Amino acid sequence: MRASSIPLVLLILAVACSPSSNAQPPADAVLFEGARVILGDGSTVIEDGAFLVEGDLFGSVGRRGELAAPDGARRVDLTGKTVMPALVDLHSHLGYTSVRTMTTSADAYTRENLIDHLRRYAYYGVSATLSLGLDRGDLAFQLRDEAIPGVAEYRTAGRGIAMPNAGPLAEHWRDAPYGVTTEIDARRAVEALAAQQVDIVKIWVDDRGGTVEKLPPYLYRAIIDEAHQHGLRVVAHVYYLEDGKELLRAGIDGFAHGIRDTEVDAAFVDLLMARPDVFLIPNLPDQEPGRDDLAELSATLPATQIDRMREALSGGDPARPSSFGVQARSLVRLNAAGVRIGFGTDAGTGRPFGWSAHAELADMVAAGLTPAEAIRAATQTSADILGLADHGTVAEGKRADFIVLEANPLDEILNSRRIARVYVRGREVDRAALSRAWTEPAPISGAANRGDR
Repeated sequence: MRASSIPLVLLILAVACSPSSNAQPPADAVLFEGARVILGDGSTVIEDGAFLVEGDLFGSVGRRGELAAPDGARRVDLTGKTVMPALVDLHSHLGYTSVRTMTTSADAYTRENLIDHLRRYAYYGVSATLSLGLDRGDLAFQLRDEAIPGVAEYRTAGRGIAMPNAGPLAEHWRDAPYGVTTEIDARRAVEALAAQQVDIVKIWVDDRGGTVEKLPPYLYRAIIDEAHQHGLRVVAHVYYLEDGKELLRAGIDGFAHGIRDTEVDAAFVDLLMARPDVFLIPNLPDQEPGRDDLAELSATLPATQIDRMREALSGGDPARPSSFGVQARSLVRLNAAGVRIGFGTDAGTGRPFGWSAHAELADMVAAGLTPAEAIRAATQTSADILGLADHGTVAEGKRADFIVLEANPLDEILNSRRIARVYVRGREVDRAALSRAWTEPAPISGAANRGDR
């Protein structure tokens, strides 16, 4: 027998020895009926809706009474509830902080802590997150490739790129990004990231109020050029309007924050409109002190931890006072112009994993977006930006990641927090068990560290 015919023989034997497709047990099928269904595309809502979940995917979606369920399908009555797609967070820092102890240190970057963060995302109805630039070693990539039940999907930028010691604020993390000073260093850093198959490249272009040196144009132009040669996009941490303009001229693919020193002008809008694929993650700052949202964390954190977070958040950054109004007006202008608006929270930097997604939704609406626009940014648009074709909408063939709510977030965006159930890959997350495990008191050491990365 010729060697070239062996694979064909093996294939024939494998088929002959395999059970027939008719002998395979059918995938679990569940018909959910009666809920208002927000599809996630910004406009479509089905009243008294119905949808089929088969295994980990959505099947047919329509109105109650119009769908034919397979024989033996289980039925779930959601009358009075609202269903929306799970959220996608494009800006997080997994492993940056130990949630249980509220400490920020390199020691927090462990497999156990990362999985805990991903579970917290799932608890709050977030099905995927992009960790932006502070991942260490191979752990993030290992977790990205694992199928871990009941957690959000992990995407990563690996190590970001900045001037030496000019990335994150916390000193324990200053060594996480690549520190570059020459074009050769910059291109080699991108080559290393490309070899790891990162999902995006993160750069820092910010002087932190004059305390560090920001990445200069000749370096970020080299990074962007090298990344594009490898088929990778580049997202920038940015603060100043003029840097934003220059980054757009250099070919940047997205912004991890809105412009924060001043409102955007017509020139910035024009540069964005000339590049319709460029995305902006508003990542709005905390609003002026008002309602104590942190009290809503009592289901996932002990009271002592919430008190420490409240203390950390109340301090703020005196060098950079809240610029919510400035960024809100810019966001409304950019949204009206048709700029591609994504969704991110900067979670891990004093902002709790998962819960902060609902705070960001409320901030986007407070800024002037409609609830439907904010939800679309956090679902369909962010899934598209991250290249997750099977996320972001309630639609046939998509992954069955969805939130069941007690009330309609289109009427009041705060209703996104009134979660009755969460499903990830078609399976309900045991939120009660997670809550019990998380709210037991834990030892406290160190202090929370607040500040965008």
